[in-house]
Amino acid sequence: MQAPNNTIDFWRELKNTATGVAENEPLLASYIHACILTHHNFESSLSFILSNKMADDVMPALAIREVFDEAYLLQPAIAEAAIADITAVFQRDAATSDYLTPLLYFKGFQAVQVHRLAHYLWQQGRNQLALFLQSRNSQTFGVDIHPAARLGHGVMFDHATGIVVGETAVIEDNVSILQNVTLGGTGNESGDRHPKIRQNVLIGAGAKILGNIEIGEGSKVGAGSVVLSDVPEHVTVVGVPAKVVGRPCCQRPCESMNQNVLEDNYANQQ
Repeated sequence: MQAPNNTIDFWRELKNTATGVAENEPLLASYIHACILTHHNFESSLSFILSNKMADDVMPALAIREVFDEAYLLQPAIAEAAIADITAVFQRDAATSDYLTPLLYFKGFQAVQVHRLAHYLWQQGRNQLALFLQSRNSQTFGVDIHPAARLGHGVMFDHATGIVVGETAVIEDNVSILQNVTLGGTGNESGDRHPKIRQNVLIGAGAKILGNIEIGEGSKVGAGSVVLSDVPEHVTVVGVPAKVVGRPCCQRPCESMNQNVLEDNYANQQ
Protein backbone atom coordinates (compact mmCIF):
# COMPACT_ATOMS: atom_id res chain seq x y z
CA MET A 1 0.00 0.00 0.00
CA GLN A 2 1.44 3.35 -1.06
CA ALA A 3 1.24 6.53 1.01
CA PRO A 4 -1.88 8.62 0.26
CA ASN A 5 -1.61 11.61 -2.05
CA ASN A 6 -3.91 13.85 -0.01
CA THR A 7 -6.18 14.02 3.03
CA ILE A 8 -9.22 12.72 1.15
CA ASP A 9 -7.35 9.65 -0.10
CA PHE A 10 -6.00 9.04 3.39
CA TRP A 11 -9.46 9.19 4.97
CA ARG A 12 -10.92 6.91 2.28
CA GLU A 13 -8.19 4.32 2.86
CA LEU A 14 -8.68 4.55 6.62
CA LYS A 15 -12.44 3.98 6.35
CA ASN A 16 -11.98 1.06 3.95
CA THR A 17 -9.66 -0.64 6.43
CA ALA A 18 -12.04 0.08 9.30
CA THR A 19 -14.97 -1.40 7.38
CA GLY A 20 -13.01 -4.61 6.83
CA VAL A 21 -12.12 -4.87 10.52
CA ALA A 22 -15.74 -4.31 11.59
CA GLU A 23 -16.91 -7.04 9.23
CA ASN A 24 -14.24 -9.56 10.19
CA GLU A 25 -14.23 -9.00 13.96
CA PRO A 26 -17.81 -8.51 15.24
CA LEU A 27 -16.66 -7.84 18.80
CA LEU A 28 -14.91 -4.71 17.57
CA ALA A 29 -17.69 -3.53 15.27
CA SER A 30 -19.29 -1.03 17.64
CA TYR A 31 -15.87 0.31 18.65
CA ILE A 32 -14.81 0.76 15.01
CA HIS A 33 -18.08 2.49 14.18
CA ALA A 34 -17.76 4.88 17.13
CA CYS A 35 -14.12 5.72 16.40
CA ILE A 36 -14.09 5.79 12.59
CA LEU A 37 -17.18 4.97 10.56
CA THR A 38 -19.64 7.41 12.12
CA HIS A 39 -17.35 10.39 11.41
CA HIS A 40 -17.33 12.56 8.31
CA ASN A 41 -13.58 13.27 8.23
CA PHE A 42 -10.26 12.38 9.82
CA GLU A 43 -10.24 15.35 12.18
CA SER A 44 -13.58 14.35 13.70
CA SER A 45 -12.40 10.79 14.22
CA LEU A 46 -9.10 11.85 15.74
CA SER A 47 -10.70 14.32 18.16
CA PHE A 48 -13.16 11.64 19.30
CA ILE A 49 -10.43 9.08 19.96
CA LEU A 50 -8.06 11.44 21.76
CA SER A 51 -10.67 13.22 23.85
CA ASN A 52 -11.92 9.91 25.22
CA LYS A 53 -8.34 8.96 26.09
CA MET A 54 -7.75 12.26 27.90
CA ALA A 55 -11.04 12.45 29.82
CA ASP A 56 -11.15 11.74 33.54
CA ASP A 57 -13.76 11.81 36.31
CA VAL A 58 -13.64 15.62 36.45
CA MET A 59 -12.98 16.64 32.83
CA PRO A 60 -15.52 15.06 30.43
CA ALA A 61 -14.58 13.89 26.95
CA LEU A 62 -17.08 16.27 25.32
CA ALA A 63 -15.37 19.33 26.79
CA ILE A 64 -11.95 18.19 25.66
CA ARG A 65 -13.23 17.28 22.23
CA GLU A 66 -14.48 20.82 21.69
CA VAL A 67 -10.94 22.06 22.18
CA PHE A 68 -9.55 19.51 19.70
CA ASP A 69 -12.19 20.48 17.13
CA GLU A 70 -11.38 24.16 17.59
CA ALA A 71 -7.67 23.54 17.05
CA TYR A 72 -8.23 21.45 13.91
CA LEU A 73 -10.56 24.10 12.50
CA LEU A 74 -8.32 27.09 13.18
CA GLN A 75 -5.00 25.38 12.43
CA PRO A 76 -5.47 22.65 9.77
CA ALA A 77 -1.73 22.02 9.84
CA ILE A 78 -2.20 20.15 13.14
CA ALA A 79 -4.29 17.44 11.47
CA GLU A 80 -1.94 17.42 8.48
CA ALA A 81 0.93 16.72 10.87
CA ALA A 82 -1.07 13.85 12.36
CA ILE A 83 -1.46 12.26 8.92
CA ALA A 84 2.29 12.66 8.35
CA ASP A 85 2.91 10.96 11.71
CA ILE A 86 0.64 8.01 10.88
CA THR A 87 2.29 7.66 7.48
CA ALA A 88 5.70 7.65 9.17
CA VAL A 89 4.63 4.82 11.49
CA PHE A 90 3.19 2.85 8.57
CA GLN A 91 6.39 3.21 6.55
CA ARG A 92 8.89 2.59 9.38
CA ASP A 93 7.27 0.04 11.68
CA ALA A 94 7.47 -3.52 10.37
CA ALA A 95 4.59 -4.50 12.68
CA THR A 96 2.20 -2.05 10.99
CA SER A 97 0.37 -2.96 7.79
CA ASP A 98 -2.26 -0.21 7.65
CA TYR A 99 -3.07 3.34 8.83
CA LEU A 100 -5.82 2.26 11.21
CA THR A 101 -3.60 0.43 13.70
CA PRO A 102 -1.51 3.42 14.89
CA LEU A 103 -4.60 5.63 15.06
CA LEU A 104 -6.50 3.25 17.33
CA TYR A 105 -3.82 1.46 19.32
CA PHE A 106 -0.36 3.06 19.28
CA LYS A 107 0.18 5.26 22.31
CA GLY A 108 3.27 6.83 20.79
CA PHE A 109 1.23 8.26 17.93
CA GLN A 110 -1.60 9.26 20.25
CA ALA A 111 0.73 10.95 22.74
CA VAL A 112 2.27 13.07 19.99
CA GLN A 113 -1.18 14.18 18.84
CA VAL A 114 -2.23 15.15 22.37
CA HIS A 115 0.96 17.17 22.61
CA ARG A 116 0.11 18.97 19.38
CA LEU A 117 -3.10 20.21 21.00
CA ALA A 118 -1.27 21.15 24.21
CA HIS A 119 1.26 23.11 22.15
CA TYR A 120 -1.56 24.91 20.33
CA LEU A 121 -3.06 25.91 23.69
CA TRP A 122 0.33 27.02 25.00
CA GLN A 123 0.75 29.30 22.00
CA GLN A 124 -2.71 30.74 22.69
CA GLY A 125 -1.73 31.60 26.26
CA ARG A 126 -3.99 28.89 27.74
CA ASN A 127 -1.15 27.48 29.77
CA GLN A 128 -3.12 25.80 32.53
CA LEU A 129 -5.24 23.76 30.12
CA ALA A 130 -2.08 22.88 28.19
CA LEU A 131 -0.45 21.65 31.40
CA PHE A 132 -3.57 19.65 32.24
CA LEU A 133 -3.23 17.84 28.90
CA GLN A 134 0.48 17.27 29.51
CA SER A 135 -0.36 15.69 32.87
CA ARG A 136 -3.09 13.48 31.41
CA ASN A 137 -0.79 12.53 28.53
CA SER A 138 1.83 11.39 31.04
CA GLN A 139 -0.69 9.52 33.18
CA THR A 140 -2.39 7.80 30.24
CA PHE A 141 0.49 7.01 27.90
CA GLY A 142 3.63 7.28 30.05
CA VAL A 143 4.96 10.05 27.77
CA ASP A 144 5.85 13.46 29.22
CA ILE A 145 6.21 16.29 26.67
CA HIS A 146 6.23 19.90 27.84
CA PRO A 147 3.58 21.90 25.94
CA ALA A 148 6.17 24.43 24.77
CA ALA A 149 8.32 21.81 23.03
CA ARG A 150 8.22 22.07 19.24
CA LEU A 151 7.64 19.01 17.05
CA GLY A 152 7.78 18.78 13.27
CA HIS A 153 5.94 16.43 10.90
CA GLY A 154 6.58 12.74 10.45
CA VAL A 155 7.58 12.19 14.08
CA MET A 156 7.47 8.61 15.33
CA PHE A 157 7.59 7.64 19.01
CA ASP A 158 8.08 3.87 18.81
CA HIS A 159 6.67 2.03 21.86
CA ALA A 160 7.02 5.43 23.58
CA THR A 161 6.91 4.43 27.25
CA GLY A 162 9.14 6.69 29.32
CA ILE A 163 9.88 9.32 26.67
CA VAL A 164 10.53 12.77 28.23
CA VAL A 165 10.81 15.96 26.17
CA GLY A 166 11.76 19.22 27.88
CA GLU A 167 10.29 22.70 27.50
CA THR A 168 12.79 24.19 25.02
CA ALA A 169 13.42 21.00 23.04
CA VAL A 170 12.93 20.96 19.27
CA ILE A 171 12.25 17.82 17.20
CA GLU A 172 12.30 18.57 13.49
CA ASP A 173 10.60 16.69 10.65
CA ASN A 174 11.11 12.96 10.11
CA VAL A 175 12.57 11.86 13.43
CA SER A 176 12.19 8.43 15.08
CA ILE A 177 12.56 8.08 18.84
CA LEU A 178 12.30 4.83 20.78
CA GLN A 179 11.19 4.14 24.33
CA ASN A 180 12.79 5.61 27.48
CA VAL A 181 14.52 8.46 25.65
CA THR A 182 15.07 11.73 27.53
CA LEU A 183 15.56 15.10 25.85
CA GLY A 184 16.38 16.94 29.05
CA GLY A 185 18.42 19.62 30.74
CA THR A 186 21.58 19.26 32.78
CA GLY A 187 20.35 20.97 35.95
CA ASN A 188 17.96 23.64 37.19
CA GLU A 189 19.17 26.31 34.78
CA SER A 190 16.58 28.45 33.01
CA GLY A 191 16.33 29.64 29.41
CA ASP A 192 17.08 27.60 26.31
CA ARG A 193 18.33 24.40 27.92
CA HIS A 194 17.10 21.38 25.96
CA PRO A 195 18.27 19.48 22.84
CA LYS A 196 17.54 20.32 19.22
CA ILE A 197 16.97 17.19 17.10
CA ARG A 198 17.38 17.87 13.39
CA GLN A 199 15.72 16.08 10.49
CA ASN A 200 16.03 12.35 9.73
CA VAL A 201 17.57 11.42 13.10
CA LEU A 202 17.11 8.06 14.85
CA ILE A 203 17.42 7.95 18.65
CA GLY A 204 17.76 4.47 20.09
CA ALA A 205 16.00 3.09 23.15
CA GLY A 206 17.10 4.48 26.50
CA ALA A 207 19.29 7.26 25.13
CA LYS A 208 19.66 10.42 27.24
CA ILE A 209 20.37 13.65 25.40
CA LEU A 210 21.02 16.45 27.86
CA GLY A 211 21.49 20.19 27.53
CA ASN A 212 21.09 22.80 24.81
CA ILE A 213 22.91 20.72 22.22
CA GLU A 214 22.23 19.77 18.61
CA ILE A 215 21.89 16.33 17.06
CA GLY A 216 22.82 16.92 13.45
CA GLU A 217 20.67 15.97 10.48
CA GLY A 218 20.69 12.30 9.51
CA SER A 219 22.57 11.14 12.61
CA LYS A 220 21.98 8.11 14.81
CA VAL A 221 22.20 7.90 18.61
CA GLY A 222 22.80 4.35 19.83
CA ALA A 223 20.63 2.73 22.48
CA GLY A 224 21.57 3.55 26.06
CA SER A 225 23.90 6.40 25.11
CA VAL A 226 24.32 9.60 27.11
CA VAL A 227 24.89 12.58 24.81
CA LEU A 228 26.31 15.74 26.41
CA SER A 229 27.72 17.66 23.43
CA ASP A 230 26.78 18.52 19.83
CA VAL A 231 26.60 15.67 17.33
CA PRO A 232 27.63 16.43 13.71
CA GLU A 233 25.45 15.60 10.72
CA HIS A 234 25.33 12.01 9.39
CA VAL A 235 27.31 10.28 12.11
CA THR A 236 26.60 7.51 14.59
CA VAL A 237 27.32 8.15 18.27
CA VAL A 238 27.25 5.62 21.07
CA GLY A 239 28.48 5.26 24.63
CA VAL A 240 28.58 7.01 28.01
CA PRO A 241 29.44 9.72 27.24
CA ALA A 242 28.58 9.27 23.57
CA LYS A 243 31.34 9.38 20.98
CA VAL A 244 31.35 9.20 17.18
CA VAL A 245 31.93 5.62 16.05
CA GLY A 246 31.01 5.78 12.36
CA ARG A 247 28.36 6.83 9.90
CA PRO A 248 24.83 5.48 9.41
CA CYS A 249 24.47 3.10 6.49
CA CYS A 250 21.75 5.33 4.99
CA GLN A 251 21.01 9.04 4.70
CA ARG A 252 17.80 8.81 6.76
CA PRO A 253 18.28 6.55 9.78
CA CYS A 254 14.80 7.51 10.99
CA GLU A 255 13.36 5.50 8.09
CA SER A 256 15.55 2.40 8.23
CA MET A 257 15.13 2.10 12.04
CA ASN A 258 18.39 0.12 12.05
CA GLN A 259 19.68 0.28 15.64
CA ASN A 260 22.68 -1.99 15.07
CA VAL A 261 25.48 0.55 15.52
CA LEU A 262 28.12 -2.09 14.78
CA GLU A 263 27.16 -1.90 11.13
CA ASP A 264 28.02 1.83 11.18
CA ASN A 265 31.67 1.32 12.14
CA TYR A 266 33.99 3.15 9.75
CA ALA A 267 35.90 -0.06 9.11
CA ASN A 268 32.76 -1.70 7.71
CA GLN A 269 32.22 1.10 5.21
CA GLN A 270 35.52 0.97 3.35
